[in-house]
Amino acid sequence: MAERVSVIATVRNEGENIHRLLDSLALQSRLPDEVVICDGGSTDGTLEVLRSYVREGGLPLRVIVRPGANISQGRNAAIAEAEGSIIAVTDAGVRLAPEWLASLTAPFEEDPRTQVVSGFFAPDPRSVFEVALGATILPALADVDPARFLPSSRSVAFRREAWEAVGGYPEWIDYCEDLLFDFALRERFGPFAFAPQALAYFRPRPNLAAFFRQYYRYARGDGKADLWRKRHAVRYLTYLVATPLLILLSLIHTPLWLLAFLVGGGIMFYTPYKRLLPMMRPLSLWERCQAIAWVPVIRVTGDVAKMIGYPVGWWWRWHHRQQIP
Repeated sequence: MAERVSVIATVRNEGENIHRLLDSLALQSRLPDEVVICDGGSTDGTLEVLRSYVREGGLPLRVIVRPGANISQGRNAAIAEAEGSIIAVTDAGVRLAPEWLASLTAPFEEDPRTQVVSGFFAPDPRSVFEVALGATILPALADVDPARFLPSSRSVAFRREAWEAVGGYPEWIDYCEDLLFDFALRERFGPFAFAPQALAYFRPRPNLAAFFRQYYRYARGDGKADLWRKRHAVRYLTYLVATPLLILLSLIHTPLWLLAFLVGGGIMFYTPYKRLLPMMRPLSLWERCQAIAWVPVIRVTGDVAKMIGYPVGWWWRWHHRQQIP
C-alpha cells in the first residue's frame, strides 16, 4: 500500500503568486493526498485566495493561520498538522512541473530506507534581467554533485520521522533555515537521494534592488548561522585587499598589473556566461547584449550585499550566542 504524502508550504503576502503553486499542484501526475499551507499573517488577500481553493474542492487543501510565524515556524506548524508519513515541501510563488511529486516520492517507493529526497529548481524568468540573474546565481544541473547537493525547500521531501529526529526546521533563524535543516538531516542520515526531474520553477527577483535585499538577507542569515566563513573571507580579501592592491601597482609600477583583472574576471564570470548561452536562444540580439552586460553588474551587486549583510548577522549572533541551540 502506497504511503500517504502531504505537501506543505508556508506563505505570507503571496496573493499575486499563490495561484501558480496551487494550480500546478492540481495538475500533478501523482496528486498529493493532502496539501497543508500555513499563512503567517498575510494582509494582501492571500488567505482569501487560499480559502477560495478550499471551497472549490479541486485540491485536498487545508489552511492554518499562524500570524507572525517565520518561515521555519510556518513549515513546522504545517508539518505538525499534516497526516502523511512522507512530507514534500515547496514554496509559494513557484510553478511545479507536472511530474514534480511523482519524481520526488519515487525514491521512497523504490527503497523504503530512503529518508530524504532532493528535488531541483530552475528559473522561470519574465525579463532580460531575470534571465541574466538566473544564469548568474542559480546552478545548472551539470554543476551539481548529487552526493553533496543541499536542496532548497522549494523542492525537497523527507519522512516525518526524519523531521522529528532532527527537531524540525530551526525556528531561531529567519533566513538560511533550509540549509541548517539540510545539514542536520545529512549529519543524521547521510547523503540524500536526488530527483532532478522534481523541478520547481520560480521567478528570480525582478530588479537589482530586490536582488540586493535578497542577498543581504541571505548573508545576514549566514552570519547568524556561522556559515561559509572561508567563502566570505575570500570575498573580503578579493574586494578590499587584492583589488585596491592591483590598482595601486598599476599606477606606481606598470599598467600590466591590470591584466590580472582579466584573469579574475574570467574566473568569476565563466560559469554564469556558460549557463547564460543556452538561455539566450529566445532573445533578440539587443536583449542578448543586455543580458551579457547584466552578468557582471549582478555578480558585483550580490557580492557587495553579502559583504554588508554578513557582519550584521555575525553581530547578531555574538549578542544572542547564549540563545542559539
